Amino acid sequence: MGDLICISGVTKHYGDDFALRDVNLSVPRGCVTGFVGANGAGKTTTIKAILGLVSIESGSIELFGEPFGMNADGERSRRAKERIGVVFDTCPYVGELSVKMAGRIMAASYSSWDAGRFADYLRRFSLDPKKKVKDLSRGMGMKLQLACALAHDPELLILDEATAGLDPLARDEILDMLRDYMKDERRGILMSSHITTDLEKIADTVACIDNGRIVFDMEKDLITDMAGIGRCRAADYERVLASGRYAPGELRVMRNAYGVDLLVADRFAFAQQFPEIACDKASIEDYMQLVLKGDIR
Repeated sequence: MGDLICISGVTKHYGDDFALRDVNLSVPRGCVTGFVGANGAGKTTTIKAILGLVSIESGSIELFGEPFGMNADGERSRRAKERIGVVFDTCPYVGELSVKMAGRIMAASYSSWDAGRFADYLRRFSLDPKKKVKDLSRGMGMKLQLACALAHDPELLILDEATAGLDPLARDEILDMLRDYMKDERRGILMSSHITTDLEKIADTVACIDNGRIVFDMEKDLITDMAGIGRCRAADYERVLASGRYAPGELRVMRNAYGVDLLVADRFAFAQQFPEIACDKASIEDYMQLVLKGDIR
């Protein structure tokens, strides 16, 4: 069905402090892509590049199979933006606006805006149309952004920390809404989040960026269903290394006060080979921590 987002070899420097380096990332139709990494790793910069909010120095960005950003003409960009809903990590609307007026301003930007759908979301989120944006909590500001993002029925949602500031019940409500949205397989979501447990509930693939580089991009199930953390004592660790089962560079290793943790791609094969060593199921957070901070062996 093709990719909604396809970025290839994207580079962007910010002086000597930070750069995106040869970033490759895609969001196929019918897919929720989780985007993870530490603060300052490059998630928001990548999202801004995808949206054409910052220029890139090299590489290419395509939305809906067509060039976007610096490679796109104005009409092509306008058509692409009509098909995107965006939620940033902070509410961007002018504080003095009412919730209702923020919706009216957004309505002027989208020919497919559905005022009835927007009103339905306001009721669902318990958002008072008369309340000023500046008086909204962080969580309610996120809900207003979601209402605006979904009211014009976009094909692509780009969410930058959209569940930040929400309590667990509210986050589950948002995730349920996103699941409903994804019932149409022509759609897709790019969702950056520090709350990796949310991504475990909804993502199909997970990409991780660190210091401006993509360090892994893989199916979520290969992390949460297949990968494992071997909990080794020092003697166990040496035996695993001496077994010859793992090629040099294949293992990620982190030492702690109680022993050594090993990241393995297949916890079932590891358990069969080393049944006396505990091997826990890996979470996205476990996997990311071992990849980013673990030693390579």
